[in-house]
Amino acid sequence: MTQDTLQHRAPFQAVKISEHVYWVGAIDWKIRDFHGYATERGTTYNAFLILADKITLIDTVKAPFMDEMMARIASVIDPAQIDYIISNHAEMDHSGALPAVIRAVKPEAVYASTMGVKALADHFHLDEAITPVKDGASLSLGNLHVSFYETRMLHWPDSMFTYLHEEAMLFSNDAFGMHLASSERFDDELDAPLLLQETEKYYANILLPFSHLVLRLQEKLDGLSLDIGMIAPDHGPIRRSGIAAVLENYARWARQAPAAKVLIVYDTMWESTARMARAIEEGVTAAGVMAKLMPLGASHRSEIATELLEAGALVVGSPTLNNNLYPTIADVLTYLRGLKRQNLVGAAFGSYGWSGEAMSQLNETLAAMKIELVSDGIKVKYVPDADALAHCYALGQQVAEAVLEKIRSHAS
Repeated sequence: MTQDTLQHRAPFQAVKISEHVYWVGAIDWKIRDFHGYATERGTTYNAFLILADKITLIDTVKAPFMDEMMARIASVIDPAQIDYIISNHAEMDHSGALPAVIRAVKPEAVYASTMGVKALADHFHLDEAITPVKDGASLSLGNLHVSFYETRMLHWPDSMFTYLHEEAMLFSNDAFGMHLASSERFDDELDAPLLLQETEKYYANILLPFSHLVLRLQEKLDGLSLDIGMIAPDHGPIRRSGIAAVLENYARWARQAPAAKVLIVYDTMWESTARMARAIEEGVTAAGVMAKLMPLGASHRSEIATELLEAGALVVGSPTLNNNLYPTIADVLTYLRGLKRQNLVGAAFGSYGWSGEAMSQLNETLAAMKIELVSDGIKVKYVPDADALAHCYALGQQVAEAVLEKIRSHAS
C-alpha cells in the first residue's frame, strides 16, 4: 500500500465476513455497565451490510457510534446506495442510530417485526413508515433473499432473526452473542475459554428468564432445517466455528438442570456473617459437593448470576441493618429473582444485633424465587461461637445432600 493510499484511507473500515456481507458495526471499549450487567471487557454493536442487488443494512448501532458505522459503510459503498434497512430489535444499542441513518440514507423501505414497528414508533416517533414483516415471511434482495423469524421475548417482544439463504447466515440480534470488545471479528480468532465464559455470562444475565422460549426456539429452528453456516449476533464476535456446540450450550442452560455446586452469597458488617459463610462452605465440601463463596464486597451481581447458571443451590447470608436485609443483599436478590433460575435448593443465615429480621426476609425472598428451603436457616446474635459454627458446618452438609438428591430426582 502506498503512502498516498494510506493518507486517504478512512480510519474505520468495513470487514468482509462472506462473499456478500460486511461487518460495519462499532466497538465500545470503555462501557463497564449495561443496565446492571458488568461489562468489564466492553462490547460491540454489530451492524451488517449485504451487498445484494438491493443493498441492505441489518441493524444499526448505539447513537454515539453512528459516525463509526457510517465510516465503515462508506469504505465499501456510498451510504446513499442503501436500499433497505432491517431492524431485528428496537433496543437502543441496536436502533439508537436508526432515525439519523434513515434521514441520511433515505432507504426505499425499513423492515421490522410487527411488534418492532410498534416499539420503534414508541421509541422515536418517526415520520417515516416502517414496514412490518410476519414470522416466516421472505424478502427478495434481487440476487439474494432473506427470511424473517420472530423470536418474541428473546429478549424483547419485538425481537426477530433474519436469515440470508444464499450465505447460510443467521443474523440473530441478541441471541448467541456476548459483551466483548475486541479487534477480532470471528470467534475462531479468540480463545475458546474466553468465548465460553462470556457466552455463559450473557445467557445468565440476559436470556435466562426466557429459557422456556429458548427451548421452543430450538424446536422451531430444528423444524425449519436451516443450514446455519455462520451466526452474526449483535454483540461480540461472529460465529463461524463450533455452531453446534453453541446451540447445545443454549439448550443445556435453558433446561436449568441442577448441578453439584453450592453458591454461597453473603455480605458482612463485622465479619460474623463471613465466619458463618466459611463454616457452611467447609460443610458443603466435606459432603463432596463443590462450594463457591461469593462475598459481595468482591462479587458483582452479574458474576453471581453467571455462577448460579450451573449450580444446584443458593445459600444467602445477611446481617440485619435497620430491621432489614443488608442493602447489597437486597440488591442481588432483586436481580436474581428477576432472572428466575429454577430447580434450586437453598438456605439462609446471618448475624444480627438485637432484632434479626433479615432471616425471615431471606426465607420469604428465597421461597418467592421458588427455591426449595432445606431448613429454617441459622441466625446468630452478634459473634458466632464454636457451637454456632458447628451448626453452620452441619447446614452446609445438609444443603450438599439436598443438592445431590435434587440432581437424582431431576434425572429420573
